[in-house]
Amino acid sequence: MARGWESKDVETRQEDAESAWRDRQAAEPTAAQRATDLQRESLRLTRTRVEDDLTRATHPRHRGQLEAALAHLDSEIAKLP
Repeated sequence: MARGWESKDVETRQEDAESAWRDRQAAEPTAAQRATDLQRESLRLTRTRVEDDLTRATHPRHRGQLEAALAHLDSEIAKLP
């Protein structure tokens, strides 16, 4: 009878380990999700730099270029899933 209990215990531990592995796999982002997150972060950092440049820009043409760049970055960020 002891052997029966031991095999059930081993089976239960194996099922638990497999379930935990599946849960970890489901929680990890896919390569596409990581690429999208990286692209979003890059666009966000670029937008921050352009905003900072805009606060210091004095020439109207330069300000216009920076505002256009902000609009473009905002549209690129909005396109991301």
